[in-house]
Amino acid sequence: MTDLQTSEAATGTGDRSRPRAALPALCVTQITSWGIVYYAFPVLNPQITAQTGWSAGATMAAFSAGLVVSALAGIRVGRIIDQRGPRGVMTAGSLLGAVSLAIVASAPNLPVFFAGWVMAGFAMASTFYQPAFAALTRWWAPDHVRALTIVTLAGGLASTVFAPLTALLSNYLTWRGTYLVLAIVLAAITIPVHAYALRGPWPEAPPASTHVASGVAEIARTRTFWFLAAAFTLSAFAMYAVVIALIPLLLERGYTTTQAAWALGLGGTGQTLGRTLYATLARRTGATARTVTLIALGGATTAAFAIAPGPYALLVALSLAAGIVRGNLTLLQATAITDRWGATHYGRLSGLLAAPATTAAAVVPFAGAAMAAPLGDYSHLFMLLAPISLAAALAAAWTKPFSAKLST
Repeated sequence: MTDLQTSEAATGTGDRSRPRAALPALCVTQITSWGIVYYAFPVLNPQITAQTGWSAGATMAAFSAGLVVSALAGIRVGRIIDQRGPRGVMTAGSLLGAVSLAIVASAPNLPVFFAGWVMAGFAMASTFYQPAFAALTRWWAPDHVRALTIVTLAGGLASTVFAPLTALLSNYLTWRGTYLVLAIVLAAITIPVHAYALRGPWPEAPPASTHVASGVAEIARTRTFWFLAAAFTLSAFAMYAVVIALIPLLLERGYTTTQAAWALGLGGTGQTLGRTLYATLARRTGATARTVTLIALGGATTAAFAIAPGPYALLVALSLAAGIVRGNLTLLQATAITDRWGATHYGRLSGLLAAPATTAAAVVPFAGAAMAAPLGDYSHLFMLLAPISLAAALAAAWTKPFSAKLST
């Protein structure tokens, strides 16, 4: 961590320095930030509700509020990173994350608990994938796909590392004590790593291509951008609803909790596998075809869950396949801006693009349950989610990068 000399690397607009430590550092901080700020909550929430008497709906609403704040704050965070680089905002976000979890841990009532998660939302916006993607896209261009793949592979280990660790801590501590320990771990790892490893000079933004719209406002008003945002939002809603509803679906069909948990867990393995395949897919397909195909495949796996009651091995295979698609979709969204408009305004445009999709993911726990109840069972919910993915794929067909001035 102390060797922070930079190495010169050829990029799309000339030689720029990139900090050697940035990529491994971001791998470490993505595992830690996602693992503690995001994945610890579902592990601890049963204890939280049992020990406080707060309803699961109320605590989940607080967590979802944080995710919505993250989506909205990400737009501003992207603009800051475009202008100043990632070091300041990601270091501050790490500090804010630790403070917010300390507030959550000490909350005497629900309003303070909500306030802690709202603050955590700003921390998520400043430390999760979007700011890391913005940093790597600028520093590692034109080899940014490889760098993005590496950091998302690492991020995929967050639940593997911190869900069991959180459960282990909660066996010996209260949920409040567990969150305090995790807040200390978060601060001890991510604050110094972001502060020291991201010290490389921030390159000037590459010039906008002459054949595309050049300003953020102009790009954000284009038909292509709006259809891309719609495609990712609908896809995110359907995809996260499947993740949330998979265990209830399998329990409804008579499988045990352990079998259902293994099926979901193997989907996470598929997610990691999918990310290793994306670079090859990106080289061999165009941006629009890749977007349509991956979203449509997500819808196909959802429909298969709806109509296939078993056997168990088939459902596990479907979960693995759905995970492979999800893993690719993460990188698809990370590269969607550069595929169409280059890296000039990557941070702000990716924040604008991610905001509605992140918001959709935040409301899934409530919306999925609300949809399943009147439908009667989870098979019907999955059958409803499949056409949502189809609509997303149709919207994606209108996101072709133009070789002439973009249509509005």
